[in-house]
Amino acid sequence: MSQTTPHSSNNKGHVFEPIVVADIGGTNARFAVITQYDSSTNQFVISHQSTYPSAEFPSFETAISRYLNELPIAKPLRACLAVAGPVKAQQVYLTNLGWQFNSQDIKQQFGFSELAVINDFAAFAYAAPYLDPEQNIEIKSGQAQAGANIAVMGPGTGFGAACLARDINGSAVMSCEAGHISLAAVTELDQQLLVALKQEIAHVSVEEVFSGRGLAHLYQAMAKVKGHSAERLSAAQISERAAECEICDATLNHFCDWIGSVAGDLSLTFGALGGVFIGGGILPRMAQRLKSSQFAERFVTKGPMSQYAGQIPVTLVVQENIPLIGAAACLHERASTR
Repeated sequence: MSQTTPHSSNNKGHVFEPIVVADIGGTNARFAVITQYDSSTNQFVISHQSTYPSAEFPSFETAISRYLNELPIAKPLRACLAVAGPVKAQQVYLTNLGWQFNSQDIKQQFGFSELAVINDFAAFAYAAPYLDPEQNIEIKSGQAQAGANIAVMGPGTGFGAACLARDINGSAVMSCEAGHISLAAVTELDQQLLVALKQEIAHVSVEEVFSGRGLAHLYQAMAKVKGHSAERLSAAQISERAAECEICDATLNHFCDWIGSVAGDLSLTFGALGGVFIGGGILPRMAQRLKSSQFAERFVTKGPMSQYAGQIPVTLVVQENIPLIGAAACLHERASTR
């Protein structure tokens, strides 16, 4: 490997050491170098981006090796990887790819002085304070409390959630398994749908409804409740047919309504007075439907805590490169506290 990249300085004159960042998913392995942090705009400068089909590589090591070898600059000494899979101690598993690696081995093999590996929703949480409001969509208005906890969540292949916990002593990201908590009914229709869902699924968790496969589950339950025969439709097919299919349209509408209750529950769980950011692979494609749904009303319907939930703003994140921003923020926050 070549010698280290010359350091650059931010607006305040502090040295910023470049960071190799990565977003490793089942479909693509995306890499970049963060060359600078601009304190005046609160934005990271993302350079030298490359995207490789993950299936082309037998291991993570071969993918990052290709990226580093193709870099037109000297190799940075810091790196942070956001991965779509569990991180346990130093072991990382990407089950959809069959990849697994030890972070300490990667650090030594590629000569990094600092390496962090974080879950993709942990990266989302780290990224939250660095997002650009003008690039994202307000779903529910509110007044974020400066320095308070921030929650992130969203449905995709599964359902992910995390919290950026903050107090006067600093901040830390709390990862969790919120997708596997039991889904609660709020309205009579929710209850009818839960009864139908439980006929097919022993434990109806949040993820069993709010995910790609979950949307298909909700469609089947909606058809049963409405007295219609259901086809075996995928999430994509349900979305495509919504204009002419009453049950598909009702399914998407209720998906947006009901997830408002889930988001409100998690905002209370995390004490997210700093705001809630929702993302994942599904909701950004349903932005207009989400805005016109009962999401906001259901978010705040929390009995004695309705006023508490009412002050929390909710933002739909459609900005690109969230895992890369989050990976950069992870190491930037660590350096700031030293």
